[in-house]
Amino acid sequence: MQDSVATSTAGPPSPGPAADFRRRTGEEQARLREALADPEAVQARVLAAAVEANTDTVFGRAHKFSSIRDVADYRAAVPIRAHEEFAPWLDRVIGGEPGVLSAEDPIVYFASSGTTGVEKRIPVTVSYLKRSFLPFYFAGLATAVEHHPGMTAADDSVLNMWQDPFSRMGRTEGGQPHIGPSQIDYKRIGEDVATGLGNRAPWSRLPERFDDTDPWERTYLRLRLAAEHDVRAVIAVNPAIAAALPYQLGLWWQRMAKEIHDGTLGGAPFGDPAPERARAIERAAHRSGTVRPSDLWPRLEVVLAWTSYVARLYLPWVAQEYGPQVRVLPAPLGSCEGPLTASVDRHMTAGALTTPSCFYEFVPVEEEIRGDSPTLLAHEVEEGRDYHVVLSHLGGLYRCATRDIVRVAGFVGRTPRIEYCGRDGTLSAADERLREYEVLRATAAAVADTGLEVRNLTWRLDPAARDVPAHQAAVAFHGGITGTELQAFTRVLDARLSDESAGYRRAREKGLLAPATVVPVPQELFLQDWQRRVQAGERPPRVKDRVFRPDSPVWADVPGETS
Repeated sequence: MQDSVATSTAGPPSPGPAADFRRRTGEEQARLREALADPEAVQARVLAAAVEANTDTVFGRAHKFSSIRDVADYRAAVPIRAHEEFAPWLDRVIGGEPGVLSAEDPIVYFASSGTTGVEKRIPVTVSYLKRSFLPFYFAGLATAVEHHPGMTAADDSVLNMWQDPFSRMGRTEGGQPHIGPSQIDYKRIGEDVATGLGNRAPWSRLPERFDDTDPWERTYLRLRLAAEHDVRAVIAVNPAIAAALPYQLGLWWQRMAKEIHDGTLGGAPFGDPAPERARAIERAAHRSGTVRPSDLWPRLEVVLAWTSYVARLYLPWVAQEYGPQVRVLPAPLGSCEGPLTASVDRHMTAGALTTPSCFYEFVPVEEEIRGDSPTLLAHEVEEGRDYHVVLSHLGGLYRCATRDIVRVAGFVGRTPRIEYCGRDGTLSAADERLREYEVLRATAAAVADTGLEVRNLTWRLDPAARDVPAHQAAVAFHGGITGTELQAFTRVLDARLSDESAGYRRAREKGLLAPATVVPVPQELFLQDWQRRVQAGERPPRVKDRVFRPDSPVWADVPGETS
């Protein structure tokens, strides 16, 4: 029998916070399911509530909210804006002026680097959290909690790598908290049940001496403590976090074993020495050359993460690195602007649009987003089509273009099932306007056509192309790849790009673009890039996969020859 490293402390589900959490997730998913049959009526109520609540604000008066009676009035009164176009109002709110965007003052601002690289400042009110964000959050976790009851078996059953409410927070120019959704302290608004699975575990709040520790070291410290418990689930949300954890264990298992043996944390005394547990970790490493998550936690069964975009390529392999019995389930999908989808079944890449949370509009992806762009409502979108997302909610965002692109993968009832495709933005050398999601679909098709497997990739215009420009991919393949296989993959990828992108096809047919080139790179380069960014101070939830990264350090390791 193999060693069991962790102590089994989790028994049957117990009353208290865990029971409250299970009940709340079930209730919110039931409400979402009820809404699926009539998205028109649900969305009309959400819009009416947002307008009514904020009619007497600076923004509401300027846009004649008091005269808005329906969607047509709202579209006519409020133009579509990107986040940075809200700056005149946001500056006033952050400066301390009340009643600018919402009748209720924000308590925090959500942060995100955004597509443009400009730090976003999304106002967050208590009403928004209670009526929009938390219903989405709970509903999106309900399927996982229902099918994996071990997640709520004990406070230490979940290793929550996404939420770290006790990490250092940023501040706006006006001194207000400027944080990620993963840093919210829900006790502050009377929603202690939303504190989150795993956030009552012994590692959720590190000793004060680690308050100023960088995010990379904080991750080690939390893993070091979790290694002595019976973890049943890992909540990553950001799939890059899920991919990094086996890599981190490979880097840290020796340090971890020594600290467990000595009873230390970060080099200082902490708890009782556990030499037998340390030896079990060492034996696991001796068997396989590293320590897998399932070596530490034999009853680990589920990882929650976003499952579309680049992660669709690599998560099946990541699950194998966790352990043979571990499966990946989709996490609730949203942005700092607002919620988007929640799972109501076991569909792996697409969730139901959370129509009770925000008012959604969609612009076909073929069209540029303008202030007066015609939009479609939730019940008007078509299966198999791609769209830009525009959302509004009562927290003070009105027709905000999120710059996310989604695909309608089907319908649940009459509500669209939405899959995240990628960020807005194009890459061009000959006016081909290639998009991220077109690259990813072409790559997935090339994988299917050739039988090769891809762990990650990044994309740019080939700087070595002289007379005729070309696109270039740095691809981390799973396992070794021969020259013949690389040539076949490159040829198929170029053909599939023409299938996915009309602009790329036109440029290739006219001789304005040379065939795309592919350079194989080790998967570790992507993990090392992630490591560098977290060590530099970026919180792990913000260090996400990106396809179009011409400045990625991965390119520095690409040899001069291309396929």
